[in-house]
Amino acid sequence: MSEPVASIVFTTYNQPAWLEKTLLGFAAQDRRDFEVLVADDGSGADTAALIESLRSRLPFALRHVWHEDRGFRKSRILNAAIAASRADYLIFTDGDCIPRRDFVSMHLRLRRPGRYLSGGYLKLPMELSRRISGDDIASNRCFELAWLRAHGLPTAARNVKLLAQGASAALLDRIVTASPTWNGHNASGWKRDLVAANGFDERMGYGGQDRELGERLGNAGVRGIRVRHRAIALHLDHARGYRNGEALRRNFAIRARTRIAKATWTEHGIVKGPAHGGASPAGLALGEGGQRAT
Repeated sequence: MSEPVASIVFTTYNQPAWLEKTLLGFAAQDRRDFEVLVADDGSGADTAALIESLRSRLPFALRHVWHEDRGFRKSRILNAAIAASRADYLIFTDGDCIPRRDFVSMHLRLRRPGRYLSGGYLKLPMELSRRISGDDIASNRCFELAWLRAHGLPTAARNVKLLAQGASAALLDRIVTASPTWNGHNASGWKRDLVAANGFDERMGYGGQDRELGERLGNAGVRGIRVRHRAIALHLDHARGYRNGEALRRNFAIRARTRIAKATWTEHGIVKGPAHGGASPAGLALGEGGQRAT
């Protein structure tokens, strides 16, 4: 088996309907030389069954990285997926985001040594999220603004990203005021840089754990490049029952310490403990037992 050019990494948790749409979005890409790792934060049998039912129909290597459900441990399962990935370039999104046909190509085309890419998403209302079918994804018509508007997408300035192409999209990315941050739903970077930062901080719950990783990358001189008008993904609506005020306060405190200390490494990441001259991908520890990659 040839080595993939990119490893696509995204999390899921008991959302098989949305996961299927995400996987079909990657099946519709304009290139197929990548692998997909579903970083599963403890989903039940329905998710595993969906993955197995789709595996033979997908034009890429699909790997299921899972650990048992012990509450919100997204950072831990993402680190397991990073360790298991086979490519030297990693593209991150979420299991509730549908990538446009050129999503992978755009990330690979725009990658630069010593930098990471910072994209965004277009959030859809719930009824429209449900309405999108496999045929809509395969044809990519769900990325046509007229089609989306006809099926309930509200008018908004951010919809311009669906119309911008080529030089105009690049111009919008240069002049937009939003800072280039590591956004878990649409970001990419070199595996060596993510390993040097020791991946995601596993102490962190929902809210900002992706940004904190980006801040450590920035402290190490790995800065972001905006691609929000060029690497396009649709975000499917869902409830967020895992929001937790105490976890958010803890996350803010961790991020504050990262900024003050200009930290480039977390002791609570892929490798547990202080930095010791760097860790090679082949030597990464996957953490506690129970994790699997298939």
